Amino acid sequence: MTDGAIRERRIHIVQGEYKVSDDPAVVVSTLLGSCVAACIRDPLAGVGGMNHFLLPGEDARSYAHEAERYGDYLMELLVNGLMKQGAHRDRLEAKLFGGARMMRGLSDIGLKNAEFAERYLKYEGIKLVGKDLGGQRGRRLQYWPVSGRARQSYVLGGQRLDDTEIVKTPPSRSCGDIELF
Repeated sequence: MTDGAIRERRIHIVQGEYKVSDDPAVVVSTLLGSCVAACIRDPLAGVGGMNHFLLPGEDARSYAHEAERYGDYLMELLVNGLMKQGAHRDRLEAKLFGGARMMRGLSDIGLKNAEFAERYLKYEGIKLVGKDLGGQRGRRLQYWPVSGRARQSYVLGGQRLDDTEIVKTPPSRSCGDIELF
């Protein structure tokens, strides 16, 4: 490590968890299939975070003892956590990942998760600046909450396929089966 270099500190989250940080050395990571992760930050306040939810949450109130599995609960925790650390709702920007269809013949929960996440952001007035949703492969995701940098690798059967850096670019430029935003 050279003078001035920052040693990264990795924090892994799983289903039902979220993490908020204002530390530029923090990298939050997770592994997604049909689940969705929302990466949200306030670039001016220098704070951001990620959540990882299993189900959208329309019926979450019926299952209060399992609320941490649901998107509506985890999205609220993430946004409130950001605001507690100085973020302002009107400056929030988000990137969404996951929502794959992992099993044919069953309900497409990945699609429902992705639709919920986009609907939530729109309803809350949070700007969506990047996404990679859907498909049929899992993803390994890394997110740097302070800078907003996100990197994912597609995985299939435990094998890493490729890396994609998700950055702000002109809307909806297609690159194979990966859309970069």
